Amino acid sequence: MTDQIQPAPGGLTRAKVLSLILRVGVYIFFAYAGMNILAWAMYPLAGYMVAAALGTFASAALANAIALRIWERGQLSDIGLGWTTASRRNLVAGLAGGAGAALFVLVPPIVARVATFAPVPGETFRWPSLLFVTIVLMFGGIGEEMLFRGYGFQVLVGALGPFATILPVSVLFGIAHMSNPNATTMGVINTVGWGILLGYAFIRSGDLWLSIGLHLGWNWVIPLFGVNLSGLTIGVTGYTLRWSVGSLWSGGDYGPEGSILTTVAIILMFFYLHRAPVDEQRAFLLQKAGEV
Repeated sequence: MTDQIQPAPGGLTRAKVLSLILRVGVYIFFAYAGMNILAWAMYPLAGYMVAAALGTFASAALANAIALRIWERGQLSDIGLGWTTASRRNLVAGLAGGAGAALFVLVPPIVARVATFAPVPGETFRWPSLLFVTIVLMFGGIGEEMLFRGYGFQVLVGALGPFATILPVSVLFGIAHMSNPNATTMGVINTVGWGILLGYAFIRSGDLWLSIGLHLGWNWVIPLFGVNLSGLTIGVTGYTLRWSVGSLWSGGDYGPEGSILTTVAIILMFFYLHRAPVDEQRAFLLQKAGEV
């Protein structure tokens, strides 16, 4: 991917800057409008979590499809959603990494007996509930990756390079989670860190499947332990973790993403991505930028 992620040749002329602002601006407009309209329409029928997940997915798909059609005459798969042998391998590598990071955060405290399982009154494990939660988390994870690592992100990488793009977009990723229930400063900082990690995953692979796998692997394992996911309580197993240590380690009501253990996991994940057997692919929008 290193030959794909250099800023577009010729520098940023005034015309290129205006074009970039227009393309990213239109993308943001449709994404923001879709989030407000679609999530709002779904909320009375499906509740907060489902409306947020499906609203994000639908809005991101719409914004990406419109922007790709207007400027590239492309299709949604051109943001790195092509389904190939390489993308399947990257998805598996991402799932393994995301699930492994969640286990790293949650298993040691249980072994050290600073966190123990306790039954939740009135709740039991049900396979249909697990399937439903899995589907919702899948749509939510794919939607967030399309939204934050899709067209707008990739156009900016092609024009400005990865280092000038990943941090600002990751800060926006963190800010977007500030409205989640029980959000904390540490939780937002770790979410920014996750955004940087997921941005690097795209640079590393050239597709969205690696970052989707990381996102989904983490999001799926966390609720299995009965702890909150980004402030959301998702009952799956009928059990929850009771912590005997402070929120610095447990993340408090926001969940493990607000803990220092997640900070360590994010750092370790960068080493994992650097060494993981990732299949590098040709990113369509970065190739287009190189042709400018």
